[in-house]
Order: sequence, then structure tokens, then C-alpha cells
Amino acid sequence: MRHGKKLNHLKRKSAHRKAMLANMASSLIMHKRIKTTTAKAKALRTYIEPLITKAKTDNTHSRRVVFSYLKNKYAVSELFRDVAEKISDRPGGYTRILKTENRFGDNAEMCFIELVDYNENYTSPGKSKSKSTKSRRSRRGGKKKKTQEETAAEQTTESAEASVKTEEKSEEPSKDEQKKETPKSESNQTKEVKSTEEKTEEKEASKENKVAEEKKEAPQKKKEEDQKAQKEGKAEEKDAEKKNQKKEKDQEGKDKNEE
Repeated sequence: MRHGKKLNHLKRKSAHRKAMLANMASSLIMHKRIKTTTAKAKALRTYIEPLITKAKTDNTHSRRVVFSYLKNKYAVSELFRDVAEKISDRPGGYTRILKTENRFGDNAEMCFIELVDYNENYTSPGKSKSKSTKSRRSRRGGKKKKTQEETAAEQTTESAEASVKTEEKSEEPSKDEQKKETPKSESNQTKEVKSTEEKTEEKEASKENKVAEEKKEAPQKKKEEDQKAQKEGKAEEKDAEKKNQKKEKDQEGKDKNEE
């Protein structure tokens, strides 16, 4: 008989059970998903969800209360910093249990337990909620159905009216286009004339600038040519002097040999 037996002891004493649930809760907060047996996952769900609701109010008292259960400061900081922001709008039901195949050794029922808001496959932001559309019932004895002859006559009249309207529209824009084309052609001719005149003016201005630059550079070129000629003349004089000196030395050597 199982009367009043709410808590699953998990075949462990209280100290061992509390330590195990604290470790599982901290690992779930850090990794957002763990694999365990279904019995432990159901016990962990009742253990961790009150702590997550406590983390919505971030103050020192709530942090100390959560730390007294988890005994892990890194898990507490992760819970209050990241997890609480994601779960702030959710009014409970923070975890999800996904059952898997039984364990190979002892055939125990296995499952994944995860935080709901961190699974992108189930909660993707792109999905839009399907709106419920109500279908209205039509009353009995409504409008009578039209005969085939009446519908055919209405269609012919509508097609004739549409053809007349299209012909009128096609004639009106032809006149407007003629009016619009004449000023466009005149404006294009004037633009072409202006462009040709501007090009000729630019060419003449460029020629004048070149002539003026050549006049300015002419005296400088003359000076440079004169300097080059002077340098060349000096070089030639030096070469002639060297040749004369060599000749004189050769003659003196010959005279000495003859003596």
C-alpha cells in the first residue's frame, strides 16, 4: 500500500539523496541537458523548479537560499545571470523530460531532462502560432442559383464594356505621348548643341594653356642648354690638355733615351 508516500527515496538515505540531487541540479544548470533515469529526473524536476522561480528575484537573500541547496557558486551565478533572463516570462514548467530507450545492463528506463528555453528544436523564434479560423455555416434557403443563360449574358456584357474602356484608354495616351515627345526631342537637341560647344571651348582652353606653358618654359630650356654646352666645352678642353701633357712626357722620355 502506498498511502501518503509522496517522496521517492531512490533507495538512498536523505544525505546521499540531497547531495545527488544538488549535483544533478548544478550540472543541469551548467549544461542545460543531462541524461539520467526517469525516476531521478522526476525527483530532480520537483527539486530544481522551485530554485528557478527563486532565481527570478535577484537579491542576496535569494542567492543565499539557492546556494544552501546547490552548494556550487558557479551554478548559482549561471542560474541568476543567464538562466533567469531566459525564463523570466515563463510561469513555471521550466524543464522537459524526453524518454529514450531502456538501459542495456539492467533495462532501466532512461530519459533526457533539459531546460525548456534552451532547446531550439522545440522553441524556434521563426515559427508563428497557427491562428484558429472558424468556419461559418450558411443559412438554408439563401439566394437562388442563377441559370446558365443569365450568367453567359452577364459575362458577354462585361467583356464588351471592358473592350470599349481599353480602346478609349489606348487612344488617349497616344495624344499625350505626342505632346510629350516634341518637348523631349527639342530639349535633347539643345542639350547636344550645348555639349558640343562646351567640348570645343574646353579644347581651345587646353591649347591656350599648353602654349602659355611652353612660353614660360622656353627661357629655362635655353639656360639648361647653355649650361650643358659650357660643361661639354670645359670637358673637351680638359681632354685636350691631358693629351698635350702626355705628348710632352713622351717626347721628354725619348730625348732622355737618345742622350
